Amino acid sequence: MKTEIILTEDGSHTLFIPRMNERYHSVHGAIRESEHVFIRAGLEALSAPSIRVYEVGLGTGLNLLLTWKYAMQNHKKIVYHGIEKYPLPEEVISRLNYGDRLGNEARRVFAAIHRAPWGQETEMEHGFVFRKICGDVHTYQMEITPDVVYFDAFGPDKQPGIWNVALFEKIYRAMRPGGLLVTYSCKGSVKRMLKETGFTLEILPGPPGKREMLRAVKTI
Repeated sequence: MKTEIILTEDGSHTLFIPRMNERYHSVHGAIRESEHVFIRAGLEALSAPSIRVYEVGLGTGLNLLLTWKYAMQNHKKIVYHGIEKYPLPEEVISRLNYGDRLGNEARRVFAAIHRAPWGQETEMEHGFVFRKICGDVHTYQMEITPDVVYFDAFGPDKQPGIWNVALFEKIYRAMRPGGLLVTYSCKGSVKRMLKETGFTLEILPGPPGKREMLRAVKTI
């Protein structure tokens, strides 16, 4: 799939897919959006010293990199599984500037993330463990009980097959009680599906350029 690298307002890159007329991140800032939706609304809302993260839509690996950064700064032990059906080629990944924007250590870790083999757990310093999964989220059997789920698929209008009750039910069953699912989408159809699944919804302020976002809580 052809992709183009574009610069967003915070100086970080995102990818644009002409065929879908879709971007991987907001033009108002790729790093800014990911930090707002997944780190501050998701990861920071959990107080436990050890956290299990499951990401739907590994994409560029930006959320994984930002989670590593948060873990190092806050002395958290994290196990991170991210699933992606269509991994990006190395030629594209090597041109993204997230490491440059986040510092030398981040540059090293971003490279290590993308050198790591798919399907195997990779352990880094201070108890940070991640696994990149190449597969279909609908059929893949989750191997962790997530404390937080980053739901970062393309939008419901662009990738409707991902946004469905069956998948949300699968994720809900796998999560621990009190677990969180965070997503940038606040569409009415998404809210209805999450409620039908059993989640309790919290409508939060969105990142720059977006009024609202969703945090769904497994309350039982």
